[in-house]
Order: sequence, then C-alpha cells, then structure tokens
Amino acid sequence: EDVDVPSRRVLITGATGLLGRAVFKEFNENNWNAVGCGYRRAQPRFEQINLLDSIAVHDIIHEFQPHVIVHCAAERRPDVVESQPDAASQLNVAASANLAKEAAGIGAFLIYISTDYVFDGTSPPYKETDVPNPLNLYGKTKLEGEKAVLENNDETAVLRIPVLYGEVERLEESAVTVMFDKVQFSNKSANMDHWQQRFPTNVKDVAAVCRQLAEKRMLDPSIKGTFHWSGNEQMTKYEMACAIADAFNLPSSHLRPITDSPVVGALRPKNAQLDCSKLEMLGIGQRTPFRAGIRESLWPFLVDKRWRQTVFH
Repeated sequence: EDVDVPSRRVLITGATGLLGRAVFKEFNENNWNAVGCGYRRAQPRFEQINLLDSIAVHDIIHEFQPHVIVHCAAERRPDVVESQPDAASQLNVAASANLAKEAAGIGAFLIYISTDYVFDGTSPPYKETDVPNPLNLYGKTKLEGEKAVLENNDETAVLRIPVLYGEVERLEESAVTVMFDKVQFSNKSANMDHWQQRFPTNVKDVAAVCRQLAEKRMLDPSIKGTFHWSGNEQMTKYEMACAIADAFNLPSSHLRPITDSPVVGALRPKNAQLDCSKLEMLGIGQRTPFRAGIRESLWPFLVDKRWRQTVFH
C-alpha cells in the first residue's frame, strides 16, 4: 500500500556520542530518514565509518545521498587534545574538511558543530562576527575545522555551542553529569570550580536547533554561515553542582567553591557566553530549564533508589 517514506535524508556523524544520539533521535522522530554513523560504538544501531577513511566517507555519502549532514563527531575533551594533538587535528580538522568537500560534491547542507572555546572569554557575550582567539588546543583545532569546512564548502553552517549535558550512557560523557557522584556522596567534601562561567546546554535543545536550521535551509538557501546556540542560565561548576543537589533534594554543604583560576590542564576561557540572537531572529531555538533537564538526565544514576520510587511511581 501507500507507505509514507520521508523524502528528506540526513546523515549524522558521531551518532553514538552524547550530542549525536540526540540529533539522530530528533530528526528520526520528525519525519526525516536519518542514518547515523559512529566508530567504536557503532554496531548494531549505526553505520561503522572511520571518518579518516576518505573512501568510506565518499561511499556512504554517495550511496545515501543525504540532503543534510550534521557533523557531531569530534575530539572534544580539551585535556585529551593537548595530549594527543595529531589525532585530534586529524578528526577535528582533516576529517571535517573532507566531509565539507563530499557534501559540496552532492549539494548537501553541512552543519559543522563547533564550540564556544574558539573565544578567549575576556569580553562576553560573543556574536558570530566577533574575532575568535582560542586559549587551548581544542579551541584551536575546532576553529581550524570551521575554516577548513567553510573553505571547502561555502554553503555550510557552523554551529557553535557551549558545555553540553543530557541523557548520558555513563556519567563521564558530560562535564556536567560527571559531577553527580561528588554531589551524591556527601560524606566527603568536594572542591568545585567557582571561577569559570558556563552555560550548560541540553543536547535535546541543540538537536532541535539543528533540525530547525536544516528545515529552514530546505526552504531558504541563504541560511548558511556561522551561528551560536546556548542555554541562558549562567553557572559555575559549583553552582551547577548545587543546582543538581537541589533538584534531587540532596545536601550541598560538602561542596566547596574554588574561586581561583584552575592551574592544571588546558587553559579555559573565563566566560565565553554566546550571543544567540541571530538564530532567535530566525525563529529558531528551544531551551530546557537546567533543573528540569538535569533531573531527567540524572535520575537513573541516583544511588538512593527509594527516592526514585517516590518521585517516579
């Protein structure tokens, strides 16, 4: 009989990751034919593709012929980038440049996911037109990726986003959710950064922005260039940890705010707040309140199961 096959096709790289899973789900649930690819965790749900294998990348793009490619795959851990610069540059820059070329070859709209870490954090909020000045190698590789993508395909969208959280498979998947154990185990005090200003952003919201951007682009070819999206609640890690404690009625008196700038690891910008008015003017965007989003993300990891039963049953 007549089967309604979605005619709009989207390919998502890094579909096994925190953001990629949300992007795949968002398109899939909104009448797009979505194919996700991943590497280490791909099978059986997603196509296994090494993005550094240009022939494999060429083949999947030519077989599937996506209208849109959302490029979520990246090495996004700043300290890992510092310790493995060549591998990070291969993935964040070379693979992105190649994807942009392949997208241009079939006329697909590429959305390249970038970061607020392209800015030095000294004069927020940052508009898309502000001059980037990354402090760490991660920010530098993502900025080089932006340039490589736009040089190889001027029909691309670059979407800069800040620190992400959402439904995680492991707490370590997000710099926000990883704090949950420190919050829960209140028998020992925990030092929490209270220096760097962050804007925690739910991956569901970023996924919605990607889909809205793609759908607007299908109607209007002028949709391209650089865009910013971010949550609008400003919080340090200490404040996020307190909000997490509050969301689950847990004590927070064991959490200690540290107001000095961190001395170990990659340099971080103090406040790289993104100005999102360009997308807002296009009528694009959605924001989940942090407490609601974090509760939904973290309750499966609650140690005290009795609380879960009272709240959810």
